[in-house]
Amino acid sequence: MCKGARDAIKSVEHFLGDQLIQNPAGQPSSIAAGAAGGAVEEFGNSHCARLCGGTAPLTMARMGSVRSFGDWALALVLPPRCPGCGAIVEDDTRFCGDCWEKLDFLDNLGCAACNLPLPGGEEVCARCLAAPPRHGRVYAAVAYGEVARKVVLRLKYGRRPGVARIIAASMARDVPLESDALLVPVPLHHWRLWSRGYNQALEIARHVARARGVAVADDALRRIRATPPMKGIGAAARTRAMRGVFRASQRFDGRHVVLVDDVYTSGATVEACARVARRAGAAQVSVLCWARVLRDD
Repeated sequence: MCKGARDAIKSVEHFLGDQLIQNPAGQPSSIAAGAAGGAVEEFGNSHCARLCGGTAPLTMARMGSVRSFGDWALALVLPPRCPGCGAIVEDDTRFCGDCWEKLDFLDNLGCAACNLPLPGGEEVCARCLAAPPRHGRVYAAVAYGEVARKVVLRLKYGRRPGVARIIAASMARDVPLESDALLVPVPLHHWRLWSRGYNQALEIARHVARARGVAVADDALRRIRATPPMKGIGAAARTRAMRGVFRASQRFDGRHVVLVDDVYTSGATVEACARVARRAGAAQVSVLCWARVLRDD
């Protein structure tokens, strides 16, 4: 196979490699992934001479032919699946009908300080009255529930970074972002980043940034100390556990910092981030997340 075809095949394989086939139980299928790679290789072997003339590099039009085949091969062996249940859907930016109906989309018209949905007539929630947060409004796409939880688990632990693009589309829709806003993902400790392979908050932030035309500062905050699992502990204990965890690696100097995370539970993590961002010169700190826990159980 000529070098031009090999280069094109590698670009298609890189694209395929970023997509893990998942069965409804969420497990990767190495057989299907191998079939995808084999299909691309076979295409390169059988069509190399026709596309490249045996020696000439691929033109952009010919590259497009290979990429079109890559899309076809991907659709054949890696059909788009719902990030909530794994059912096959029309394209890779959609939920199935059942999961879509189970998602509780938020209108972000609640507490004047943090956007917590409130009964009619209230302007500030009890928590913000008792301890005004250092961050501003919290913009969440959905309320934390069964489907929202499954999506987060697939993104964080199922090695499905592509899920970030789907949920970022919902997150970016209504949040107000001026042109100089700076998206700052909540950082992971380096040990957790090493074990997981990527920071899900950064993956989300990148897709939101592309959709809204704003900048991302992927290393503006650093997590300098590991924290224990937060599941099952109260808000006060979470706040104590987050003290001294983050450090700013740059100045924000009057920028609007938008902290990006997957789930907002008690607010302890983003509160700690907001405290550091304020000290580093942020004029305003908001929070953008996929799901928000409305009742901390």
